[in-house]
Amino acid sequence: MTKYQEEHELSKIGQFEMSILIKMVICSLIGIFSFFITFEWNGKTSILIDHVVSALTTFAPALVNGYVLILLVLGAFYPFVTKKWKTSKVNMVLSIFKLGGLVAGVMLIFGFGPAWLFNPDIGPFLLEKLIKPVGLVIPIGSVFLALLVCYGLLEFIGVFMQPVMKPIFKTPGRSAVDAVASFVGSYSVGLILTNRVYKEGKYTARESAIIATGFSTVSATFMVVVAKTLDLMEYWNLFFWVTLVVTFIVTAITARIYPLNKIKDEYYEGSTPQPEKVVKNDRLKVAWTEAVEATKTNPSLPRNLYIHLKDGFIMAMGVIPSILSIGLLGMVLAIYTPLFDWLAYIFAPFTYLLQIPDPMLTAKALSLSIAEMFLPAMIVTESVLVTKFIVAVVSISAILFFSAVIPVILSTDIPLSIRQMIIIWFERVVLTLIFVTPIAFILF
Repeated sequence: MTKYQEEHELSKIGQFEMSILIKMVICSLIGIFSFFITFEWNGKTSILIDHVVSALTTFAPALVNGYVLILLVLGAFYPFVTKKWKTSKVNMVLSIFKLGGLVAGVMLIFGFGPAWLFNPDIGPFLLEKLIKPVGLVIPIGSVFLALLVCYGLLEFIGVFMQPVMKPIFKTPGRSAVDAVASFVGSYSVGLILTNRVYKEGKYTARESAIIATGFSTVSATFMVVVAKTLDLMEYWNLFFWVTLVVTFIVTAITARIYPLNKIKDEYYEGSTPQPEKVVKNDRLKVAWTEAVEATKTNPSLPRNLYIHLKDGFIMAMGVIPSILSIGLLGMVLAIYTPLFDWLAYIFAPFTYLLQIPDPMLTAKALSLSIAEMFLPAMIVTESVLVTKFIVAVVSISAILFFSAVIPVILSTDIPLSIRQMIIIWFERVVLTLIFVTPIAFILF
């Protein structure tokens, strides 16, 4: 090879490396802006994805209704078309619930049905506050997620967060992105990310289960709704940071106890295991190399966006009917039956021992968190400040509830059963209660 040819080859390599660098920086910056940077638009301060969802629901309500109807129809019949409904008893029950969700959704969208369904705290609440936002945020978030996690940022941050995440939470450094994505974006976005990374062989089954049940909180924007309902906006910074710290302390504990500590530490079947390399020296150099390699090995940008959009749509299709039916059942039971009054006795010993004001009412609010995370706040609106603060923090830190998070997890490949999630929910509620109660008494 002549000197000219060598120089030409080196020039081509340099151009290739530069194009990789540009793609990595631009895509990651767009991803960061989409999920983590809040800005004001139309009098509302939030992140880009939330603004897009709000704009669609505000300016194209008929289009959104049609879209939700399509999701409900496809999601309800998909398990029967693919024969997935008969693969297990859980899938059989969920498939029946999805048909129920379709029926309820059709009635709500077209405005006919029993009066109880149109109680503002039941059907309309579910449709406007959960079904439409979640149905839109999952596919829209999936597209921006491709930019956030496929062009080196996940690997880059992962190397730096290793000393924190692994010893404390038993998860790889890259899982820090999941935690932040959930808190500033939404649990659905965080779970899409977790499932995607798990199927790629970058998380084990146990790691993905810890992340799904420990980091997939409702977003900060939904925390604002809870704070407003309980007149806590005056103490917003206290509420946000106490919730953040307590949630992650509880996650560090649940990661070490049953049932999470018994889940197999194995990679997704059929994936190529890609465990994080333990880095001790030259952390910046290793982080940069890992990021560049990840960017090189990804498919083209259009292909990547298409894959994520398709996955997001399939997940939304699987989740929406379940959220509507299970959430509806939970709310009806809470409002029209004494079921949660009975369940309150499970938590009553803890609320009495911790000397929380309105102990039985608090216990009922805590029991309601398994049905829908917003219900506890509605129960204690007239309570004293200490009780409202405790219930608000627990409702976020509990993470798992049947109207949304549990169906979303069941629609992923993360190996968690309903039984395991109910146990984890109970552990999280009790642990959060133990940690947040003395903090609330000190603060107020």
